[in-house]
Amino acid sequence: MRSLKLVASLLVVFSLVCAAQTQFPDTPAGKQCAAWLETFNRGDRAALKEFRQKNYPSRAQDQDVDRELDFRQRTGGFDLRKIEDSDPTKITVLVQERGSDQFARLTMTVQADEPHPIVAIEMRAIPRPEGFSLPHLSQSELLTATRKKIEEEVAADRFSGAVLIAKDGKPIFAEAYGLADRERKIPNTVKTRFRIGSMNKMFTAVATLQLAQSGKLDLKAPVGKYLTDYPNKEIASKVTIDQLLTHTGGTGDIFGPDFDAHRLELRTLQDYINLYGARAPKFEPGTKWEYSNYGFILLGAIVEKVSGESYYDYVHEHIFVPAGMTSTASDPEDKSVSDRSVGYTKMDSPELKPNTDTLPYRGTSAGGGYSTVEDLARFADALTSHKLLDASYTEMLTTGKPGTPDNSYGYGFEVSMENGARCFGHGGGAPGMNGDLKICPGQGYVVAVLANLDPPAVRRVSDFIANRLPEK
Repeated sequence: MRSLKLVASLLVVFSLVCAAQTQFPDTPAGKQCAAWLETFNRGDRAALKEFRQKNYPSRAQDQDVDRELDFRQRTGGFDLRKIEDSDPTKITVLVQERGSDQFARLTMTVQADEPHPIVAIEMRAIPRPEGFSLPHLSQSELLTATRKKIEEEVAADRFSGAVLIAKDGKPIFAEAYGLADRERKIPNTVKTRFRIGSMNKMFTAVATLQLAQSGKLDLKAPVGKYLTDYPNKEIASKVTIDQLLTHTGGTGDIFGPDFDAHRLELRTLQDYINLYGARAPKFEPGTKWEYSNYGFILLGAIVEKVSGESYYDYVHEHIFVPAGMTSTASDPEDKSVSDRSVGYTKMDSPELKPNTDTLPYRGTSAGGGYSTVEDLARFADALTSHKLLDASYTEMLTTGKPGTPDNSYGYGFEVSMENGARCFGHGGGAPGMNGDLKICPGQGYVVAVLANLDPPAVRRVSDFIANRLPEK
């Protein structure tokens, strides 16, 4: 009896400590942070604007409010989980996205003088912190929980797409939800082809390493060794192939005003080089990490130069065919593709609308193709069974590299720890499209999720599954 009372007392103390950790302190920074979070979570534009005008006047323009409201719509808001650091004018807290497992670190700084206006708000997504681990489920529990989670997302119109979970190469869950075409009421199926955004980068990276494995390409060589007439001499002489693969070459993006002005004129990889090839590196190559779609355009052009084939023919013959991927390609948008879903976006619009006006002419080596969850599972199986690369090059491909954030990026593959499980793969996201592939070889699981809605429709589902995989 005495031991039971002791346990009960300890539980009371523990609950009081936890409560104290999840209450904002009575400081200027704490009060402002609490007020901002409450206003943000309401998702009311007028309230957000009023709050910013009063408390954050340096960031109270309409575009600031619209960006914040869009962020609120995409995340669903945040709940306070822990106070990490606090003083009168600065506070750092951990918050968790409502409806998902995603954590973020929020730091707010305020002025010391009354009325303590906000100087800066910084928020960065982080891996799930220690002390907030999730339980590993049995396989049957996982499938039940997954189905319930997806149904909740569908009911809230936050998910429309297909989900596949495979164990040791065999699907154990394969279901589709929502509509591929809302106007014609065509439902999604597991065979629906979804645009996959940046997931094309995995195919480009495999192609590059296939050529390196066969001795046709040197990963340490500069771009100019293969693209001998490349316009910018600094990129040609300094940026190496492995820097392109790891986003450390400083080669910049493709999206922005130039892309918007020439979107339908950019039909080949060379067209992109003609538009962006004169640019100098954004920073000294190899000194920092910055995600670069243009770097993967250059890799596609190098694959073409070294192989003597078009990028599209190469990945089809050397990746899709041996993997048995019959529904994956990057055909132009003006070509009729059976079973390809319509993408729907709320970006720049309060209502869902087709993403037609945002799409490039066709997918590239940087992204924009299409696939199915079944094909992505076949790709994962071919990769892990060494049908595409030998064991050493597969490991090279999927091992996080120094110089990337927390060594979390390999060669065209994201590398992560999902509740103790090492996984690799890649996500993709753009208006009206979202996808994710997680390959967790230690547990033998593959998770493939595709959607025809804006991000983060897919990550809410794929992270939920990966975080609860059985330990074995």
